[in-house]
Amino acid sequence: MSSSRRHAFTLIELLVVIAIIAILIGLLLPAVQKVREAAARTKCSNNLKQIGLALHNYESANRKLPPSRTMPNGSSFSIHSKLLAYMEQENVYKVIDWTVPWNHPNNAVACAAQVPIFICPSDANHSNVPSAWAPISYRANEGIQISMWWGPDQAPSSNVNANMPPPDGPFFCNSSRHFEDILDGLSNTACYSEHRMGDFSNALTTELSDTYQPGIFPNTIDEALQYCQQVNINDLSKQGFSNVGAPWLYGYHSTTSYWHTAPPNARSCMYPPSRIMTSATSFHPGGVNLLLCDGSVRFVSDRILPDTWKNLGARNDGFALNDY
Repeated sequence: MSSSRRHAFTLIELLVVIAIIAILIGLLLPAVQKVREAAARTKCSNNLKQIGLALHNYESANRKLPPSRTMPNGSSFSIHSKLLAYMEQENVYKVIDWTVPWNHPNNAVACAAQVPIFICPSDANHSNVPSAWAPISYRANEGIQISMWWGPDQAPSSNVNANMPPPDGPFFCNSSRHFEDILDGLSNTACYSEHRMGDFSNALTTELSDTYQPGIFPNTIDEALQYCQQVNINDLSKQGFSNVGAPWLYGYHSTTSYWHTAPPNARSCMYPPSRIMTSATSFHPGGVNLLLCDGSVRFVSDRILPDTWKNLGARNDGFALNDY
């Protein structure tokens, strides 16, 4: 009676097969991550395009652009809240009670209402956001200048920024600009960009989301940039604001606005009273998505020349940009 022998892998052969599979997985994972990030960046770009379309619809209907935020601070509503009715979010828009501050109990439902267009899928900090506050990844451009004004024309003589250069972005507090006020041209002026959501704790330091407070009062944008670069971010006494990225209803310099004082993916700093430089930041490798005022979206590299980035931020500095 003949017997058949069953062949099996030896231990060495099995280990070799496992090693080959591990190598293949190691090669495949980065490719999968790149594809996933490319899809997320495209989705982020589309979100900004939807915001741009809503802005153009708002300007067409109202003959002016919305302000980045309304003041005083205690009742400040964001530019995003004004755009809801122009991006098929009327149901959320209708639950906002404009007669009370943003954080009044009457606005609790609106505060917690997540709007998918407002969220970048690459932002890894979603889990930090309190459940009662809906997140926001996108910010309105308030320009290059670090001074904050509360009106459309000039700061009051008693204001600390009375002798400072005026805000030079398309939006600022209580602004009432028009597209024709953007003298550099809509295709040469930044409208919106991104900022990472925060860690929501002043007991932690997260460099590209937190707003730091160096404790020095700058008089120029160069001084503000220098102080921000030099601040020791591991010194928790230099924490300024960590509740970054929520709620979208609240119009605030560290929540819904950004500046072109510093290049993309640089630190953000505040200099109370009334001076600020919040930078554009993202989780996209190498740069940030940028919505121009003509409604187009570009991906801007971290390596962009600082002066070019500043020129993009100002609405009327006289520079036209052909390539960046």
